[in-house]
Amino acid sequence: MGEPLAEGCTDAGTPGDAGIPSDAVLVTNTTRFYTSVGISERAEDMAAQPPELYVPHGSTFSLLLGSAVPGGWQFTGVPSGPYYLRTGTNFIVSNARHVDVGINKLGRPDTVYSDFYLTPLQLNLVNTAPWTNWSSSSLPGSSLQLASAQVDLFGALSLHDLIPDGETRILTHNAELWSSTGPIPVFEASKGDRLYVSQHSQYPAGTAPDGTALGYSAVDRAVEVGAFDFTPDGATPLPLAGVMQSPPRTEFPLEWRLPAYTAWTTDAHPLATPSIPTFSAIPAAHGTNNGWIGYSGELLTLQMPRAASFHFTQRLQFGNPFPSNWGVVGMGSYSFRVLETLPDGSGRRVSLTGSISTWDEFNSFIASPVQPSVSPPRALAIDGVLASSQREVGSASPVISWLPPTQGSVNAYRLALLRYLPEMNSLVPDGAIHLSGSATQVRLPPGMLKPDSIYYLRLSAYDSAGYDIERDPFHTREALPMARADAFSSLFTTP
Repeated sequence: MGEPLAEGCTDAGTPGDAGIPSDAVLVTNTTRFYTSVGISERAEDMAAQPPELYVPHGSTFSLLLGSAVPGGWQFTGVPSGPYYLRTGTNFIVSNARHVDVGINKLGRPDTVYSDFYLTPLQLNLVNTAPWTNWSSSSLPGSSLQLASAQVDLFGALSLHDLIPDGETRILTHNAELWSSTGPIPVFEASKGDRLYVSQHSQYPAGTAPDGTALGYSAVDRAVEVGAFDFTPDGATPLPLAGVMQSPPRTEFPLEWRLPAYTAWTTDAHPLATPSIPTFSAIPAAHGTNNGWIGYSGELLTLQMPRAASFHFTQRLQFGNPFPSNWGVVGMGSYSFRVLETLPDGSGRRVSLTGSISTWDEFNSFIASPVQPSVSPPRALAIDGVLASSQREVGSASPVISWLPPTQGSVNAYRLALLRYLPEMNSLVPDGAIHLSGSATQVRLPPGMLKPDSIYYLRLSAYDSAGYDIERDPFHTREALPMARADAFSSLFTTP
């Protein structure tokens, strides 16, 4: 090749490729379903949306189209060295001869999903903790969440009636659930499908150095409603009734070193300012032997004031209504942002963001301070020009380059593109490239950048020993512990 594709990648195959011809690449798509009785696997048919393989030749690419084989999709005539494998909007840069692009998923493999993300609710919850209305991000008041242990569903409840402060019963037909995990599943009583309803209450967390009162939200009461049948149709309310109970509680000390995050602010972007620090305790369905799978809400959320930079030390607590064989994951994160004026003459401004985050077994955050373990990548550039100022790129396939982080080791990188949509006045994800931790540059493949568009890019460095980016990029990205740090560009336009 005339230029490095992803500098640091080797031309050798990876372990586990035995039995596949040396000029072939086998792609499989295995969904792993995590349930209370174990893990089941299902091989997915890729014929409707087959993967594509791009072979780089300097500044150009050749496209290879594979064909269905038993158990997967196979490409032949693939030369040695790194290639780009496309699945959906994701590109994986790999030299492996077998790649599985499957995902992990919670719930029964035979779950039927509706077409609806929103459903009305009919609530009759008694013995709730005294209700507190929202005051600020640091004093979040009371809220309700739903999660299931049998099917893949999590969502926060929207209450459209005002609940008076101090109220201990919620009786309303004017509520709804918006699913955060995708289409709402069909519940089947014969298969034991149930729901947890969790009430989060506001707790005090001391004061900031300037005297600002701090608070956090944590599970206070909960109930798991009995098995039921329900088919979402967007109009029929889902009835939820129960007597809320106090679940087992955990009290713990937290030492959160916020200056250790803000010290990296200008590494994320030279013009960045500190934004929002967040600490959470999160239930991990069915344990953490295979990492943190799926999303079942939060047990605790602590959000500090914008740009906070002090050592936070406090004893906190949360209730946990979930089964004893579930795990708890801790997450400490700090976001950064740059406000930029759009280069379209409109005068509108948008927020460009990145963050530094760490996920680990919750007990690890009790045993040691919460602080970053990896810093942002350095010297992010587009075609050799630093990416921290606005400009028009010169081609549809520019080279993105960077230097490794100053702190921590890197097992993988993820380069995400975010495109501005004028009709929504927002920046939305528009494709990503996944690379080995040894990479220091990558050329964008054809078609990834749309013409006459506005973008910015976010490069995430991952420190996670279990992340096998070249062979199993999506199953293994949920391994613990995992740390991430972002560098991001300014807005750029395409010709």
